[in-house]
Amino acid sequence: MSRTRVVVTGLGTTNPLGGDAATTWEGMVAGRSGVRRLSEIPGTEDWPELAVSIAAPAAVDPTDVLERVRARRLDRSSQLALVSAMEAWADAGLEQPQADGELDGDRIGIAMASGIGGVQTLLSNYDVMLAKGPRRVSPLAVPMLMANAPAATLSLQFGARAAVNTPVSACASGNEAISLAADQIRLGRADIVVAGGTESAIHPLPMAAFANMMALSKNAGDPATVSRPWDTARDGFVLGEGAGALVLESYEHARARGARIYAEVLGTGITADSHDIAQPDPEGRGGTRALQRALADGEISPSDVAHVNAHATSTPQGDVAESLMLHAVLGAHAEEIVVTSTKSMTGHLLGGAGAVEGVATVLALHHRLSPPTINLDNLDPAVELDIATKPRDLPLGDIVALNNSFGFGGANVAVAFGSV
Repeated sequence: MSRTRVVVTGLGTTNPLGGDAATTWEGMVAGRSGVRRLSEIPGTEDWPELAVSIAAPAAVDPTDVLERVRARRLDRSSQLALVSAMEAWADAGLEQPQADGELDGDRIGIAMASGIGGVQTLLSNYDVMLAKGPRRVSPLAVPMLMANAPAATLSLQFGARAAVNTPVSACASGNEAISLAADQIRLGRADIVVAGGTESAIHPLPMAAFANMMALSKNAGDPATVSRPWDTARDGFVLGEGAGALVLESYEHARARGARIYAEVLGTGITADSHDIAQPDPEGRGGTRALQRALADGEISPSDVAHVNAHATSTPQGDVAESLMLHAVLGAHAEEIVVTSTKSMTGHLLGGAGAVEGVATVLALHHRLSPPTINLDNLDPAVELDIATKPRDLPLGDIVALNNSFGFGGANVAVAFGSV
């Protein structure tokens, strides 16, 4: 593969902290939580009683942003993806929508991931069928619920006719999309790729399923304090929803049009555990190899790494395994880097997590500032990392930040971003 430089020229997100990148970044730096009680979330009034009482919904309803007719033809996951991608596209200084022919659609790609897909559409139409009969099922149900609906929606929005991909690797999906997008540019198949991930699974069925497998926190206390990565009192993740999008572009293409560059994608690594369908390898061997591959791909020395936006979901096993990975790859330097988990504020966005955290990682490099991990009162002694509990300055000069994502099925993805 060529060593074509891949850079980030646009950012967009909508998630529990805000409806755009600027508001989200402000919330992260301020250490604000987007977690709420289910009773405070519209539409949950008729839900059955669950073992879980909290979730992290998007702060801005996407139907308040999109045209009404268009929004009704999209699953909520596609709505969130479209909102975030439109922001990223405009932030990159590109036409919105791409219509006047200045860009070659054959050189524009999409890599928009989802871990579950259009589950809201699937389950709501099943309810309609049971209550009113098969003929009342929406004729748009399949194009709304299919996993590649968000990516297809973006392809239509931006006139993208290069590869339009939908990585599906559970909670690693969003980060895998960034890796895939970088590969498409390096392979010469596209000049611009809109990459990211989306998820909207706050629904009683997936929440009951996650709760029954002991993955979700059942803490009924203050919602803002429940997501607590690395803390000794952590007992599971908080389910959130949202999307993140990054415009990736070849350096030559970005420079030719005078685009602002936030950061560079230096290297990526993708591996699998082949250990268990849900539990991580307790020694973190698969994740270790993903990190090693990302550093090797970017020709990065461990001493170059200054910051890590960790996957750290607030689960007992996963948080410790990730600490072991970082020590295995970075050696003694692992204790010198600034580590954070923005899931402490957003909850876990599943297929959208890696993308929203990719946006946060790029902004951390851009502003030379690590957002904090909130709710870390008592660090697990098995975790030997320097975790930021307040905003922390990052070094000047050329530095690297890692964005880690791990998912059910043993999926591991690491993306290394470099400062510019």
